[in-house]
This record gives sequence, structure tokens and C-alpha cells, in this order.
Amino acid sequence: MAWSTREIAELAGTSLRAVRHYHEVGLLDEPERRANGYKQYGVAHLVRLLRIKRLVDLGFPLSRIAEMGTTDEHPEDALRALDAELAATVERLQRARMELGFILRKEVPTGLPLEFATAAAPDIPMSDSDHSFLSVMSTVLGPKGTAAYADLMRNPVAHPAGAAFEQLPPDADERTRAEVAEHLVPFVRNLQERHPGLSTLPADAPRGEQFAKKTAGKALEDIYNDAQVDVLRRLSVLLAEAERAAEQPDGGEPGDDTR
Repeated sequence: MAWSTREIAELAGTSLRAVRHYHEVGLLDEPERRANGYKQYGVAHLVRLLRIKRLVDLGFPLSRIAEMGTTDEHPEDALRALDAELAATVERLQRARMELGFILRKEVPTGLPLEFATAAAPDIPMSDSDHSFLSVMSTVLGPKGTAAYADLMRNPVAHPAGAAFEQLPPDADERTRAEVAEHLVPFVRNLQERHPGLSTLPADAPRGEQFAKKTAGKALEDIYNDAQVDVLRRLSVLLAEAERAAEQPDGGEPGDDTR
């Protein structure tokens, strides 16, 4: 019994193009040809083609099928590896469906990961700058850092200093910048007390704390205008000074003789 290329493709439940491709990549041996030049496939070719198709249907890439060779031995290691890959894919798809369901129900931004999207306060609109910054931070923060930021989002605090910062024009003068930075100090310190995880936000960043800080710095410089970036720099200095002052005995200023 000999079959043509079309016949063996139909028997195996695949296509002519697939059979020819398997020949090209070396997965299926070329059969002998009849006197008229047409290929004639035998049982061995059909058995091999059925095995290739079965492995392809299971999800094996052709490169891995080639590594298995032409024997019909039970490829336990390869099957277990594929099973693990499929389990990871199923988990990813289940998570994607869960996120899609939440987005459809709550109408939250699609650019945010689920941890941030679920934490966003529905009655407080998120500014474009906040949305952009959260999107960037979601790429560098670790689980603990993400949870700490999400906790802050669940309990937002409106404060005049924050509004003044958001509305600061790029040409704000020196005095205005200094005042905004000073007014932000107690507000930020209060947030840090209520949410201790903010102080160690990038501590468990997958690519390291320094990388996370550098990425956040670049994002802030790109998202905010020059005056706002300058205020953030001033704020960083003022917060460090306030922390050093708080560490002095009896609350004294650095350098005070408290003996």
C-alpha cells in the first residue's frame, strides 16, 4: 500500500503544507517516488506523521520534536516540561480573565496591573501623571513594594499641599517652589507614618533597589514639569533633614549640646 502526499495528509488529519514543511525541517523522511515522479508513502511514514501531529497538538514546538528523534520511546522528561509550561500558561490565562472581568465591571484603566487597579479609589479621579507614574512603577516594584503602594491608594489623603504641587506651573518662582516643598514635608511624613512600607518601597524590587530608584527618578523627570521636579528635589532634602532632627536626643537640632 502506498499513499500520495495528499492522501497521507488526509489520513493524518493535517495539511499538504505541513507535510512538506516536515520534510524541509528534517522531521519526516522523504519517501521513494513512483516511475511517474510522484511520492509514495508507506505505513512507517504515516506512523511518523501521526506522532509528529500528536506532539504538535499537545503543544510541542518542532525544534523539541526534532530533539526527540524518530524513535517512539516515551519522552517523559519532555512531557513533564511541557506540562509545567502548560500549567503556567493556564494560570496566566486565568489571571487575565480575572483582570478582564474586573476591568469590565469597574471600568478601571487597562494600563494598570490588577493590584493597582483594584486599589484605586473609585470616587477620586486619578490624574494623568499619577496614572503614568503607577504604570512605570508596576514594572520595577516587587510584591511588598506593590502592596505598600496599593495600600496607600486604598486610603488616599487629600491635602492642599498635594493640590498645590499638582497645579504648580513650570515657570513658578523660587519662593513659590520653596513654599510648596516646605508644605509637603508634614504631609509626606504623615503618609510615611500611616504607611510604613512607603519608606522601603523598592527594597524587594526584582532588579534591585538602585535600579528601581533610578527608573522612578527618570519617570518623575519626564512626567512632571521643571518646577515640580525641583520641588521634589527640595522635598527630598527637607525630609532627610527632618529625619535627622527627629533622631536627635530630646528632639534637638543636629549639633545641639544636649548634655
